[in-house]
Amino acid sequence: MNSYPPSRRRARRVATVAAVVAALTAFNGPAMWRFGSEKYHDFKINQPDYKASNGHWDYLDVPSEYRINTIHAALLHTGKVLLIAGSGNDQENFDAKKFESVLWDPETDEFKKIPTPKDMFCAGHTQLPDGKLLVAGGTKRYEKLKGDVTKAGGLMIVHNEDPDEPRTLPAGTRFTGKKNGRTFASRDPVLVEKAKKIFDRNTGRFLRTKAGLGRIYVEAEQSGKEYETGTEDNYRVQGLKGSDARNVYGIAQKLALDKKDFQGIKEAYEFDPVAEKYITVDPMNEARWYPTLTTLKDGKVLSLSGLDEIGQIVPGKDEIYDPRTRTWKYTGIIRKFPTYPAIFLMDNGKLFYSGSNAGYGPADVGREPGVWDLTTNKFDKIPGLSAPDRMETSATVMLPPAQDQRFMVIGGGGVGESEKSSEKSRLVDLRENNPRFRDGASLQQGTRYPSASLLPDDSVLVTGGSSDYRGRGGSNVLQARTYDPRSGTYKRVADPQVGRNYHSGSVLLPDGRVMIFGSDSLFADDADTKPGVFEQRIEIYTPPYRYRGSRPEVSGGPKSIGRGESGTFKVRTGGAVKSAKLLRPSAVTHVTDTDQRSVALGMRRTADGIRVTVPENRALVPSGWYMLFVTDDKGTPSEGVWVEVP
Repeated sequence: MNSYPPSRRRARRVATVAAVVAALTAFNGPAMWRFGSEKYHDFKINQPDYKASNGHWDYLDVPSEYRINTIHAALLHTGKVLLIAGSGNDQENFDAKKFESVLWDPETDEFKKIPTPKDMFCAGHTQLPDGKLLVAGGTKRYEKLKGDVTKAGGLMIVHNEDPDEPRTLPAGTRFTGKKNGRTFASRDPVLVEKAKKIFDRNTGRFLRTKAGLGRIYVEAEQSGKEYETGTEDNYRVQGLKGSDARNVYGIAQKLALDKKDFQGIKEAYEFDPVAEKYITVDPMNEARWYPTLTTLKDGKVLSLSGLDEIGQIVPGKDEIYDPRTRTWKYTGIIRKFPTYPAIFLMDNGKLFYSGSNAGYGPADVGREPGVWDLTTNKFDKIPGLSAPDRMETSATVMLPPAQDQRFMVIGGGGVGESEKSSEKSRLVDLRENNPRFRDGASLQQGTRYPSASLLPDDSVLVTGGSSDYRGRGGSNVLQARTYDPRSGTYKRVADPQVGRNYHSGSVLLPDGRVMIFGSDSLFADDADTKPGVFEQRIEIYTPPYRYRGSRPEVSGGPKSIGRGESGTFKVRTGGAVKSAKLLRPSAVTHVTDTDQRSVALGMRRTADGIRVTVPENRALVPSGWYMLFVTDDKGTPSEGVWVEVP
């Protein structure tokens, strides 16, 4: 029989339960705390007040059959977004010729697969005056690391001493060294220009011929280290006889088992947003992988840099695409840049190079920022750039309004696989007589691959990135902030849910939300023991202005407004209309987007809306389609209305 009274028995039971709970809490405390913290976090970020101050992140529900390794994205004037993977940095897709593009409609959330004719992985792209998207370059061959290369190979420079005829050598042409006796075969055909006759300028007397050149990748016919060469040699072309054998020959440096970089293609396409298909146009003169395409004042497009069909950086041979003839022409000048250089059209028709780039190229060539006059090839360097050795994988934006000609360079990292990264935001005002970079507000930590999108309230959304190369060591930066160009300050907003680094980007949508895509981590775990998997999830960030009640509503008005001309739009709003602007739609890859710009419009109020005037400057407002946004006195923007500037 129990000798304790009921009250004491109850007290003992309570004490025993408390002891068990205490023991379980001590054992599982961190997990219980995390569970509670996560629940509270989910509760907090979904509160109306929090959203109105910080915005909100959501996953885009993409059906499994439309999930691709998005490398490139562009907003089209139909309001739809073109997502391009090509082979998606996947060797198996490349070998299977599985090249993918998907069209997404943000209004209906419908998806559509787009037949993709070539591997547009790591191509360049830009918006054309008629609303089509120009896509040029891409992947011819994937890289091979040193240990994976089985056949010695490299660059063969083919010479043609004949001044009368060019020569085309077919794929499979065999070259045999005069000294080393080793034979190498070409993988592709090569056109070798005819020789050029050189005359004395004063007398007109013939002096000599300058051989025409062709570049081709060759590799040994057998595997093994014994087929490597160590020094330069002359190579005879097998099958040629007589004068042809004397006139046409090859010269190659070391042909070895070294790492072979990615190789580019010459193909170019226009994507038609209305027909929703790619249209083949004339190929570029140079093969390019990692090129930048920048729209010029006259609507033509400059294509520059990239790795060629040999896997070497294109040696400054820039070219221009004419949308009217759909043909390419060399600029006739030489200017060298690393790959994916961030080059923007200025309001005076010159080009601004911020120094941002995606990596490939010599560490000491073409990396200093400056203003480039394409007509004279004069390049005026801009001093003051902090952490100049950490500009790879940085982002550059033209701050709003475009009339101010102020640019911001965000984050970045060291050359190649460097662990270095920068937290700096560097600012430059190109209206100054002697512009120079100055440091602005800093990020919380060093950040490579930051995405930056102009928002219709004149702020800039900066999100994602990683503090180390490709997210190595669990270094993804799960933070987002908006930058106010007027105050020069950052404001921390809601954190994204997915880490974003290499092969990521962001695109402003017509309704004012932002789509964030991609990420190609080197490893899948913080300890760097498992290979990374491409991030196919897409997030949508809804900025705070979408949670502040009613927004201005814009309707009516012309579909097209010329430069210097005006158009009247109806505006329905609970407050006063404060500003109007045109935002050029994005075409982004590798956090490089030279298209986006926000142009302030002249504005006067009418009885039921506003009358806006487009600036006359063609270099400030390149021809094409824009989103017209109106902002009220609370800083809340409308949804975008598509307007063409012819």
